[in-house]
Amino acid sequence: MSRFKPFFTRNILTIIVLSFSFITIAQDSLDVAVAEKGEGVYALLRKKGRNPYETFDAFVSLNIDNMRDSIHLYEGRTYKIPALKKDTLEEVTTEKNVIENTVLNDGKGYDIFGKKYNRIPTKSTKLKNAVYYLVSGHGGPDPGAMGTYIGKSIAEDEYAYDITLRLARELISHGALVYIIIRDMNDGIRDERYLKIDHDEVAYPDEAIPLNQVARLKQRVDIINKLYKKHRGKYQRLIVTHIDSRSKGQNIDVFFYHHEKSKNGKKIAENIHATFQKKYKKYQPNRAYSGTFSDRTELYLVRKTHPAMTYIEIGNIKNKKDQKRILEPDNRQALAKWISEGAILDYTKK
Repeated sequence: MSRFKPFFTRNILTIIVLSFSFITIAQDSLDVAVAEKGEGVYALLRKKGRNPYETFDAFVSLNIDNMRDSIHLYEGRTYKIPALKKDTLEEVTTEKNVIENTVLNDGKGYDIFGKKYNRIPTKSTKLKNAVYYLVSGHGGPDPGAMGTYIGKSIAEDEYAYDITLRLARELISHGALVYIIIRDMNDGIRDERYLKIDHDEVAYPDEAIPLNQVARLKQRVDIINKLYKKHRGKYQRLIVTHIDSRSKGQNIDVFFYHHEKSKNGKKIAENIHATFQKKYKKYQPNRAYSGTFSDRTELYLVRKTHPAMTYIEIGNIKNKKDQKRILEPDNRQALAKWISEGAILDYTKK
């Protein structure tokens, strides 16, 4: 028996070594990436061939202890990348939504989102039969609130529009019918910090935007109320996105307004606000969220439009901290996603 013992021991050791090697190989095969200077979560996920809109939450869960403020990456650190799922790569378009969301009205694609984003993954049918009207502040001859970034002028309408496009894309991916009221067919979703200012925005479907403020607001109200009549009987909501202008030293959180007599308007504002509270608690546990929801019936769009609505102020375009929320494309996407999740919550609780 003793002469066979060394052979038996060698085999056991071989099995242990091979098993250890297999475990090491399995660990080494985990997909990871090193964050480069200025790189955000969405850029890192794109670099690794992942759909950032589908894998953002999974990425945060994997790397929460290795992220600054539970949101931003550290330059030079290694991050785990969520597994690639076949179903997240599938991209389809819905003919009905394409027709309603493009000026060309030809059913060939979502040209309004730009070449990079004109295909939209179908995530669910949670918002089937829901209709949304999205209005980004100002546009055309009026750039809205102005700020300065690295010596360049930045305009409210460009950033509010980019967030609105991202929001529209999220809502459509869950089956909603979406009307983008203020539109710029040559901008699309942009992944730059500095968004070039132009004045070629139009109102749905292709109307020139008046210079006069009252005429401009009335135009939007008339378009929305006409569409509201067309879809009477359906769940319809209006979401207006603005960026405020205050003193440079005033850092503000995201605020939500509604009509004082609208129960449904209050409800959607409250549900999106609750979503933001939840997200801040999860991703920024050391930072209290001070944003509120309240009635602002004196605002023209709040007072005159027929659908239940919420009017959102994203931040202060002149404040450096708020600029980070607005200028970072990853942050603009996160804002859009959180608003859409609040909208889904509102729809499912109707």
